[in-house]
Amino acid sequence: MRVVIKNVFKRKDTIAYPEVRRRPYPRYKGRHILDRHPDGLEKCIGCELCAGVCPADAIYVVGAENSPGQRFSPGERYAHIYQINYLRCIFCGLCVEACPTEALLMTTEFE
Repeated sequence: MRVVIKNVFKRKDTIAYPEVRRRPYPRYKGRHILDRHPDGLEKCIGCELCAGVCPADAIYVVGAENSPGQRFSPGERYAHIYQINYLRCIFCGLCVEACPTEALLMTTEFE
């Protein structure tokens, strides 16, 4: 009974989730996004370093060469296929650290 009386008057820690949404912390690691240059070209050069460093083997990248008539990135290569399996991803952020062009970012989205 003493525990109940002690905790009845404390501030409640629970929130009504769907109606009240809590802002994530600034360093929260959520979904990944591939960033682009201001001119619209992809930053990703298809080097596959992110896939190589991923401990969960959740990233699949297939790089392709840019053609002279159609350019997707400023470099020689671009990521033709870029897939992240979120069922395997552990959201560690190693892929973001390994990216040499800073094309891969983690947002604070969690829904």
